[in-house]
Amino acid sequence: QVQLVESGGGLVQAGGSLRLSCAASGRTISSTAMGWFRQAPGKEREFVAALSWGGGSTDYADSVKGRFTISRDNAKNTVYLQMNSLAPEDTAVYYCAVKVDPSWIIRRLPSGYGSWGQGTQVTVSS
Repeated sequence: QVQLVESGGGLVQAGGSLRLSCAASGRTISSTAMGWFRQAPGKEREFVAALSWGGGSTDYADSVKGRFTISRDNAKNTVYLQMNSLAPEDTAVYYCAVKVDPSWIIRRLPSGYGSWGQGTQVTVSS
């Protein structure tokens, strides 16, 4: 069983940047596809970004494409989400998760993921 711990959230002004980290323990995630999701108050959890197990494929929600970058450091067993040009609508709790469904086709569905972390709050002020 893998445990995930997110960190790096905080309060930032619009236009600023943050880098979220998702540190895994219990087993290696180097051969596992990973995803980032977010959930704002009163809204459903939504897909943000996904990274294939080999790192050769990525996917981003339209709302973050060109601003966010997902990456991994296998030596540190950690996945990152670099967030640039942040806007107030990016305010949410951000979660990372292990993709448990082997199909890359459904990479945007929360149901395809497991071992969710506890989340890290990102607040963007205008």
